[in-house]
Amino acid sequence: MRIFITGATGFIGSATVRELLSAGHQVLGLVRSDANAAELAKTGATVARGSLEDLDSLRRGAEAADGVIHTAFVHDFSRFMESCAIDQRAIAAIGDVLAGSKRPFVVTSGTPMVTGRASTEADAGERTNPIAAARGPAEDITLALAERGVRSSLVRLPRCVHGASETGWRGGLMIGLTAVARTKGVSAYVGDGAQRWPAVHRLDAARLYRLAIETAPAGSRLHAVAEEGIALRDIAAALGRKLGVPVASKSRDEAGEHFGFYGASVATDQPASSTRTRELLGWQPTGPALLADFEASF
Repeated sequence: MRIFITGATGFIGSATVRELLSAGHQVLGLVRSDANAAELAKTGATVARGSLEDLDSLRRGAEAADGVIHTAFVHDFSRFMESCAIDQRAIAAIGDVLAGSKRPFVVTSGTPMVTGRASTEADAGERTNPIAAARGPAEDITLALAERGVRSSLVRLPRCVHGASETGWRGGLMIGLTAVARTKGVSAYVGDGAQRWPAVHRLDAARLYRLAIETAPAGSRLHAVAEEGIALRDIAAALGRKLGVPVASKSRDEAGEHFGFYGASVATDQPASSTRTRELLGWQPTGPALLADFEASF
């Protein structure tokens, strides 16, 4: 297949490009800058210039492809609501091009939050959290495309997508906690720290994107989850050891001030299952676990 991918030089997108090329697919990658264009060209992929806010560039890419993978997002927490709106417009524009074609369209989302158990692929998720409420409509737009003749699917990423890349080791929201610990001089968790975050290695996530574009049924929700949930106190302890700072508990009342943007996420138990995804697509993650990867690479 000739696959158009947004975010082609990003942390997850770049791994997905290599996964697709190694499987024999052709890749048309969306990039914004000359530097990213040069980086992408080295992989053997074809360069498409544009951005999520340039809807015409998205339409051109979708028109030229047998399928689309959307990994890009404007990661600017200072305008998070605007970033979500940009994402929704991008998905809708690509979806309009693909409508009626039966072509696959894989869109990135996050594992949902539910109360009292691990979330599954069947869950739409609770949208009382402001972040979940802002990101949720992108899922609705994607899944609705299945009724318009698009083989649309969601790859839901966990809180911690980790691994080494050309720019160093990254660990999803764990990197945010690292920045907070450095700034505050303490690696903290909330309450007893039993809240859990799911995780996956970036190469395992990339393989799931490939499987999704190749075979995922229309309307699928897929969970790129290798570890169902790592306790926040264990993440905080690992950060404390690496950074040489003390580890301490914060109350829920203190969480917002201490963690800032990450306060709601740190205070919430968010485990996620990928049982259905593994059964449906035969996906089996093989990468290292989050904390082992962090200890070895950060």
